[in-house]
Amino acid sequence: QVQLVESGGGLVQAGGSLRLSCAASGSFFRINTMGWYRQAPGKQRELVASLTEDGRTDYGDSVKGRFTISRDNAKNTVYLQMSTLKPEDTAVYYCNAEALAGPIQTPLWNIYWGQGTQVTVSS
Repeated sequence: QVQLVESGGGLVQAGGSLRLSCAASGSFFRINTMGWYRQAPGKQRELVASLTEDGRTDYGDSVKGRFTISRDNAKNTVYLQMSTLKPEDTAVYYCNAEALAGPIQTPLWNIYWGQGTQVTVSS
């Protein structure tokens, strides 16, 4: 099993910055893609940013140029640096990881989710 624990959310004024962290722990062999999704009230969960093990990134259109994703593979941790925050960035942010886990004879790739951290941007 893989556990993802997010931290760093909170309340910030528009134009401000926040840094989210997500650490993976548990029993797994490898983590490929790690990323962040968000869900605002009444809206569907959407991709914020993702980063593969070999460094390929993908960003949601609404955050390009403002958010930066990075990771420390040695610590199995992914970060999201959020700058120039807007009220529309208000949402619960979820960490996501694609990990290889399970019995050593038959490990499987699965997607794991954190419990989420609230980010609120005031105008």
